[in-house]
Amino acid sequence: MRMRLARGVRVALFLCLLTGAWAQDKPLRLERDLVYGEAGGQQLKLDLARPDSEDVLPAVVFVHGGGWAAGDKNSYWGQAQALAKLGYVCATVGYRLVKPDTNKWPAQLDDVQRAVRWLRSQAARFKLDPERFGAVGSSAGGHLVALLGTRDTRDNSDEALAKFPSRVQCVVDVFGPTDFTVDLAQGGGQGPRAAALVRGLLGKSREEAPELYKDASPALFVDAKAAPALVFHGAADTLVPPDQSRRYEAALKKAGVEATLIVFEGEGHGFAKRESQDRYAKETVAFLNRQLKGAK
Repeated sequence: MRMRLARGVRVALFLCLLTGAWAQDKPLRLERDLVYGEAGGQQLKLDLARPDSEDVLPAVVFVHGGGWAAGDKNSYWGQAQALAKLGYVCATVGYRLVKPDTNKWPAQLDDVQRAVRWLRSQAARFKLDPERFGAVGSSAGGHLVALLGTRDTRDNSDEALAKFPSRVQCVVDVFGPTDFTVDLAQGGGQGPRAAALVRGLLGKSREEAPELYKDASPALFVDAKAAPALVFHGAADTLVPPDQSRRYEAALKKAGVEATLIVFEGEGHGFAKRESQDRYAKETVAFLNRQLKGAK
């Protein structure tokens, strides 16, 4: 489930953000490969971009896609810098990737939750507001940010981070799978590939471990405490069916939580049309500004 928004969408987001009203001319502070933890014998790293100012700002974490087995934090680095110019502390998060015999679920959840908690623990250092956190992710990353909006910390054994929550205040989910109790292979198209990626993540079949498939499904954890979500999906997506986003939206609305699903006609697992890219950029910025800055 690799993100395929393409370079065009990054350019569109740059253009959209850099025409904003927030001090465009202020330089950014950029920090790469910050270690936010260690797990499974590897260092966990993130990159951070923030305006060069002393203002305390809301934060947004970006989580990449790649079927939980590929991709890296660099894929969102351009968007992170662009959004930072609008007055956000932005982090692109790396996490453990699935290997044939290691890094199975819930390693990825633990890592992204740890990243949010570590950033909150460093609020004074990075001049960020720990009460105003958003998360943006696509495909496998969309799945993980949806979990950041629906689940409390799973592994709270690290005493240094125990008092810092991992839930975010809002979520932008771009065609992420949200309910693994549904057999993605039944959708045809690239469904069998999607089902294989999910099995690779979980390490077992649905028949072998149905509870594991429920445990990894953010739509099943939605309650009144869930974070508001803006969700994007392509109507012609054959890898992650649009029904996955509809299930997430329906669960949020049933729980009384704000949810908006935008479906782009003629788009697949990635947005190729300029009008889709432009709307993605504008809607995302407006949503984050409203949720994290109180903009109307």
